[in-house]
Amino acid sequence: MKKGVDKHGRRGLQSGYLSVIVGISLVLFMLGLVIGAYFGLENMQQSAKEDIEIDLFFNPSLNDSDIKLIEQELKDWSEIKSVWFVSSERALEVFQPNDEAANEIKSIYNGASPFPPSVSFHPFSSQVNKERLEALRQKILTEYGDSVDEVNYDENRIEQVNLGFLQWVYLFVAIAVLLTIIAFAMINNTIRLALYSKRFTIKTMQLVGAKGGFIRKPFLMNAVAQGFLSAIIGTALLLAVFYALRNYMSLITNTYDLETFLLLFASLIVIGVFISFFSTLFALNRYLRKKLDSLY
Repeated sequence: MKKGVDKHGRRGLQSGYLSVIVGISLVLFMLGLVIGAYFGLENMQQSAKEDIEIDLFFNPSLNDSDIKLIEQELKDWSEIKSVWFVSSERALEVFQPNDEAANEIKSIYNGASPFPPSVSFHPFSSQVNKERLEALRQKILTEYGDSVDEVNYDENRIEQVNLGFLQWVYLFVAIAVLLTIIAFAMINNTIRLALYSKRFTIKTMQLVGAKGGFIRKPFLMNAVAQGFLSAIIGTALLLAVFYALRNYMSLITNTYDLETFLLLFASLIVIGVFISFFSTLFALNRYLRKKLDSLY
């Protein structure tokens, strides 16, 4: 009879643990979708910023060798990600990719390209805003003022890239904060209900002289384990969703890399362990403060 009761108790305890882990995993999965979308948006914004092209146009007196020397010097600048030399012929190809039209333009200019050689570069994403690009422009003009006629880039596109993504960032942050509040409430309620069945065990330990730290320790260690395991399950669900959508959305493959997934996994672990730990701590303190009669 006693064995049957113990077996039933263990089964109920395991069921309670399982329900807590499942509940936390589903909440972390929903949070992971929002965090993953935010990380993807950040990567897209970084790619869009680093696709910004800035062109340097030089005095006509400079020859290709002088311009290539400046190109080599710019490669060492910390603000610049990549830089390349654009010859007169290449500039004509970019402007007019059709061979027939290009030859027609050359015939007008006695077989030469009307476009002067130039240098183009992509800045790092951290440099792509109005103030820093203006500072970079002034730096170039100060360094090569006698050689550079113009530093040209599309200011409207830069403003659109920054403001457009900023609106999405605000939206995702608002959703993430709302989901975090909901997640904390749901996980806290799930853990509180799981501890409800152990309230007499907690009080009995307290009545026989066990200190609060001694009582809390196994529950809190178990809470950390539950949060960690839930984060693994939540991440696995996210990977399954991303894998299922990979064949239909090439954007996912291009946006998410191993570093992004590791950062997402670490974020879910921190959130899962944090909420599980403190929800368990609050629930334990609540039962430790209660008198025995109020537990019925």
